[in-house]
Amino acid sequence: MNWDISRWVAGLLAAAACAADAAPRIQVLETKVISQDVSYYHGWPTVARRANGELWVTWSGGRESHVCPFGQVQAMTSRDDGATWTWPRVLLDSAIDDRDSGVIETAKGTLLVTTFTSLAYEPLLKKQAAYAELSTNGWKSAGMQPEQFARWKACHERLGDAERKADLGQWLIRSTDGGQTWSTRLPTMVNSPHGPIQLRDGRLLYAGKGLWTDEKKIGVCESSDDGQTWRWLAEIPTRKGDEVVKGYHELHVVEAQDSTLLVQLRNHNKANAGETLQTESADGGKTWNMPHSIGVWGLPSHLLKLRDGRLLMTYGHRRAPYGNQARLSTDNGKTWGEALLISGDGAGGDLGYPSTVELADGTLLTIWYEKMKDLPKAVLRQARWRLD
Repeated sequence: MNWDISRWVAGLLAAAACAADAAPRIQVLETKVISQDVSYYHGWPTVARRANGELWVTWSGGRESHVCPFGQVQAMTSRDDGATWTWPRVLLDSAIDDRDSGVIETAKGTLLVTTFTSLAYEPLLKKQAAYAELSTNGWKSAGMQPEQFARWKACHERLGDAERKADLGQWLIRSTDGGQTWSTRLPTMVNSPHGPIQLRDGRLLYAGKGLWTDEKKIGVCESSDDGQTWRWLAEIPTRKGDEVVKGYHELHVVEAQDSTLLVQLRNHNKANAGETLQTESADGGKTWNMPHSIGVWGLPSHLLKLRDGRLLMTYGHRRAPYGNQARLSTDNGKTWGEALLISGDGAGGDLGYPSTVELADGTLLTIWYEKMKDLPKAVLRQARWRLD
């Protein structure tokens, strides 16, 4: 009997050792800053790989800070797998703040770039204006110096109150000539940092949140005309005890190998605060199950199906080690593996929103934004890495 028990224990240990050996490991080949002008604040990027191998990264640029009125949708391209990048170009610059940008290439070769407009800077501007009015002996600062206040005020006053509110929206621009020319802004029904994806059946599916409606619901909309128009498909249910307005944010969707659709979302409700939640659909996005924890602290996430069918999620990690992490699923998103460290040398929590593409040689390229110790403002940073 003792011999049998010993053999059983030995077998368990051997199986555990094999499983440990089989667990994926990450090898980071290179990490570098790719911003061309570090005097500006760069935020919330997305990277996409076109069918011809060209890389596009879009983000909110031209900024003074995390919150300000100056945001523009900017883009760079690379034809050497991220070894070098072009000088940024402005794709969209509305009269108010343009934030977060997603980018994809559709099956028809159309480039779609998403963003949303925001007035989040208004409370800061109004607070400084009130301080300035109260001051009777020189400048009284509420966080701004006179020159900065003058810039913000001049930018803000390009539109009147009613015009600014009318300019709030969730937007998409299209290019059918490889990014040489772009359409005017087209409205979408939701927004999320990394934008829509294309399904195998040809539809574009956009998982996100309605930002400027009374409902502010989360769910998915779809397009059957290459992103020109969108229709509402389904709402994602709210977990008992959760709230949507302050609790659910920044969704992204992927189609698994078995056709299951997975949406992950940023959660700030008390239950599982700071974690990524997940919901699934087995009917093409018409219905969704209740969001649930997958045991991952960190957010928001970007989802990618690798060529071998595995699913990859990359997400920001805003506590030590500050940086970005990845996890793999080999069972179509039912479970996720251990955290893989893409970067862990961050100075603080002003970082993240990573997105990832798979290059022709099977290596992976992840781009995120980060406020680094030795640079004045947040920059774009990239890592090229592989799974061993």
